[in-house]
Amino acid sequence: MPTRIPKPEDFTQLSPSLETSLIFPEIPETTTTILIIFHGLGDSEAPFASFAKNLNLPGVLAISVRGVSPLPPALLGLPDSEAARPSRHFHWGDDLTLSPSTGDLDPDPGFSKAERLVLGKLIRETLIEKCGWETNDILLFGFGQGGSLALGLASRIRQGEKVVDITEGDGSTGTAFKGAVSIGGPLPSSMIPTISAREKSRTPILVCHGRSSESLGEDAMDVLKEEFIDVRETKWKKSDDTMPESKDEILPIMQFFAERLRGW
Repeated sequence: MPTRIPKPEDFTQLSPSLETSLIFPEIPETTTTILIIFHGLGDSEAPFASFAKNLNLPGVLAISVRGVSPLPPALLGLPDSEAARPSRHFHWGDDLTLSPSTGDLDPDPGFSKAERLVLGKLIRETLIEKCGWETNDILLFGFGQGGSLALGLASRIRQGEKVVDITEGDGSTGTAFKGAVSIGGPLPSSMIPTISAREKSRTPILVCHGRSSESLGEDAMDVLKEEFIDVRETKWKKSDDTMPESKDEILPIMQFFAERLRGW
């Protein structure tokens, strides 16, 4: 089907299961790429919509997505009275569990609900089936837990989507995104296909992290290189995995986006 620019009303059927914020280019008709943005644990889509607006990528429609579940007020150290108010803190996991080794929240809580809503409802049903886009028109960006989701979706998409009405080929379609960026988020093992003879994902990825990152150490990078054909790594001078705060830190991300938008 011919591609058309998505409209706000195209996304209304996703609510309340999935809330989105759309940031169109200055001239919406110039849209050639879609960037889907996933916030970190305990945040919301609003600050990342502002981040997308500041990026101001030419010809890019950015979709900042809210996490699929609210964080309990008690986990944030908030009083019980906050439970009656609409939450401003969300996460992407199926559950909230503590890691037995660290006592911290498990970095891989399962992402099946997020995968079903984002990959199934937002990407396949809305952007592809309704609006005519393809997976290789779509960039992913995520921070922290949202970065893990971005990498996980890029891992999952390699399996394609089986279609019934085919005349040739293996019956799968849409097996790579245009690219994916993760800030401080590793690939969740729960989102790696279990097929032993699986091919590597063809989605180019960029991972950015601080020099003392606990999430993206050598073991995590080895996993990425086992699962993806094209893996780029940027190790910042700062020690932690916070969002980019300087020109030097945002530069490799902008270079990656520029390369992918040119189709290299």
